[in-house]
Amino acid sequence: MTAIQFSIGALNDLVDAPRDRGRRPVKPVADGLVRPVVAGLVAAAAGGVGLALAAQSGPATFVVAIAGAGCGYAYDLWLSRTSWAWLPLAVALPLVPVFAWVGATGTAPGALLVLVPIGMLAGGGLAVGNALADLDADRAAGAPSVAVRLGRRDAAGLHAGALGAAAALAVMTLPPGASPGAWAVVAVGAGTLATGVATLVRAGTGSHARAARLGWQTEAVGTAVLAIGWVLALVGSGLVAG
Repeated sequence: MTAIQFSIGALNDLVDAPRDRGRRPVKPVADGLVRPVVAGLVAAAAGGVGLALAAQSGPATFVVAIAGAGCGYAYDLWLSRTSWAWLPLAVALPLVPVFAWVGATGTAPGALLVLVPIGMLAGGGLAVGNALADLDADRAAGAPSVAVRLGRRDAAGLHAGALGAAAALAVMTLPPGASPGAWAVVAVGAGTLATGVATLVRAGTGSHARAARLGWQTEAVGTAVLAIGWVLALVGSGLVAG
């Protein structure tokens, strides 16, 4: 998964270099820190390594890895410059726990499938939040992101609503018998996520762009912690083998 993410990131920097030139934070290809040919080689090599490693865990893991990589490549090559940029992350985020579980055990327990709608809401919400953080730059570049299309207020409402629904659904579907430790991790994740949403929504535009980016990063961390707490609760509930 790490290698596949390197591949997706390198391809994204390569494809978006003309649009990212002169933007902050600095992008390696756009600002000449990495040559385009090197980024292309990293994208190809890392992708090949990631898929080859995934194949060692069986055909099911390989298929999930291809699906996740395909979401990332579709975003890089086509959807990142459209109002559908949220879709790849909404589809890919639920694949992460499935990939890990199938890779480790060969199967995905039915109880884990509850994470699919949660992950889709969280992935879509994070993608809209990312568009909010980049709203000014996307407007200046003429990129029709979902935040540009909807406007700041409606995009902020959609973003907060999707992430709030994901957190609420995660808490409501927490497996019975979850340990206090799992509940504590879920609570920390939900609190971190709420802090990130509030920071991003209040950041606004212009000179507050850095705060908006920090808010989005906080949301991403909170989402990851929330997911870890949910999986810990699933393992501790006895519904699946740990």
